[in-house]
Formats: sequence, structure tokens, C-alpha cells
Amino acid sequence: MPLGRWKQFRRSAPDREYVALLTYLSLKRYRTLPRFGKYTNQIQKQLAQTDGLLGYAVGSNILRLRFWTLSVWENDAALPSFVHSGAHRDVMKSLQGEMGETKFVRWKILGKDLPPPWSGALKRLG
Repeated sequence: MPLGRWKQFRRSAPDREYVALLTYLSLKRYRTLPRFGKYTNQIQKQLAQTDGLLGYAVGSNILRLRFWTLSVWENDAALPSFVHSGAHRDVMKSLQGEMGETKFVRWKILGKDLPPPWSGALKRLG
């Protein structure tokens, strides 16, 4: 499973607490992949301009139609602001019937522990 590299947008304060989020997404059908890929690019452009994001990484297992995102946010308020606006909001509506299982795990992380390792994050999915 290819796990992407961390893309940092803002510096973290070593002793400050941030919000980490791991998402797991799956698709129901292979025919959705091209649209999903297009939307992923749009969301990544939105992320680059999003206030409150420290950084993120993306992972995938395309053959099994499984995808992961790992991100760290300044606070709890920054995340819903991103999720419910712009490309991300539009994609959620467009792919509503095409998505399979989804899971979301949040936890607190100190700035000195960034970026969070994939191995530790994936264990949190259970």
C-alpha cells in the first residue's frame, strides 16, 4: 500500500497540542476511480489554501479501492470549516452513493511529534 509523504504547510510549536485526523475511505466500484482522482486533486488544491492546516499525507490501495488521509489541524474548529466548504463539500455530495465504508479517527498530538507516523495512525483504526 503506497503511503504518501507528508506535505507541511505551517510550522508547529513543539509543546502545543494539535488535532490529528486519520480518514479511511473506500469506493464501491472501479468506474468511480477517474472521478475520485479528479476530485482528490481539487481537494488537495483546497487544502493548500486552507487556514488551520499544518500538513497532510494521502495513502492508497487502488486495487482494493481503499484510501487514507492523515492530517493535522491547529484546532477542532479548523477541520469542519474545511470539510463543509469548497471542493470538499462538493465532492461529498457528488460521491455520496459511490462511497463504501468510511472511518474517521481524531486524537491530540504535540507539535514535536509531527509529522505523525503512518504506522501509529493506522493502528488507531482498530
